[in-house]
Amino acid sequence: MPMPTDFPIIDLMLNVPGEDNSQWYEFMKPLLMDQESREMFKFPAQYMFKDVPQVGGKDDYIAYTVEQMDKHGIQRAMLGIDDHNVVAKEALERFPERFFCAYEANPNNGMEEVRKIERLHKEYGIKAVTAFASGLCPQVPYNENKWYPIYAKLVELDIPFCPCIGVPGPRLPMAPQKVELLDEICWFFPELKVVMRHGAEPWEKLAWKLMLKYPNLYYMTSAFAPKHYPEEIINFANKRGADKIMYAGYFPMGLSLDRIFKDMPNVPFKDEVWPKFLGDNARRVFKLED
Repeated sequence: MPMPTDFPIIDLMLNVPGEDNSQWYEFMKPLLMDQESREMFKFPAQYMFKDVPQVGGKDDYIAYTVEQMDKHGIQRAMLGIDDHNVVAKEALERFPERFFCAYEANPNNGMEEVRKIERLHKEYGIKAVTAFASGLCPQVPYNENKWYPIYAKLVELDIPFCPCIGVPGPRLPMAPQKVELLDEICWFFPELKVVMRHGAEPWEKLAWKLMLKYPNLYYMTSAFAPKHYPEEIINFANKRGADKIMYAGYFPMGLSLDRIFKDMPNVPFKDEVWPKFLGDNARRVFKLED
């Protein structure tokens, strides 16, 4: 039951903080209808989190991030990258053994987006494509045909698709992220590895049922403090889903690594689940041994 203290951890959702991170959320502003979300929050899901990390006054934010990783035993972490993300490019260049990257796709861009994914894979070796269907403008449900060229390209590249699933934290319509939409995707693309992000709540029971059904469907714990990991997911990991569940944090967006790893030892995983959850599953699914 106790969490191992000397295991090399893989964090599937981390970012490098800075003096002003508000630009991370500009893309969804056209969809935010209430004044509090548009003008008062530092990030659109702030109402859900206590003690959002405030990191400032650092001479080298990349080095600071690596220090925080070292403090908590994180061997490698997945950053978001794009053509304009200078910080992620620098982090990958300075610490290639510590960081790997994913790109957040927008299927509204058609074949241009497919070509961009292929280019980023060649240039930066991206290990995944992520998605936030409710945050797209216009929104695109995961089973809509706009996504299908992207899914086909990911099968060809053999890298996972990591969609946000469940009710979104920002005050946006939830319909594009309902768990049942993954049923069609996993059925039609059995070679596509799909790793759910952001909890799948309140449909976590359906989430584990679909993971049991489809060999290509997985789950990461992004955006949740360990004390709030869904009970259905913990039970699934301890019974039949040990190979399906992976650790992901949320630093610095909503959680500090100190908070995460203060809570983590209290998660009631079985002994044999811990190594798989903390890193072995991620190394296998995201091909991090290469």
